[in-house]
Amino acid sequence: MGRPATRPTKLKDGYYIEIRNKGSRSGVKLYSQSKLQMHRAIKMYERSKEVLILGESVDGKFVDKEPVLHVAD
Repeated sequence: MGRPATRPTKLKDGYYIEIRNKGSRSGVKLYSQSKLQMHRAIKMYERSKEVLILGESVDGKFVDKEPVLHVAD
């Protein structure tokens, strides 16, 4: 074990989603290089998890300020 990081991590340029257990407040961020890869990851997790679309990241900041909750069709 080490001590925790004091600085927030830098985000790569690309697309991010957050995967959570249903009813949970925190989750795991998943990175995709393209929009197509992001949609594939959403389809993979939409049945069993809550999927929060964080959007595109450019220079370490998100283009869309508000995340969107994905609803399965």
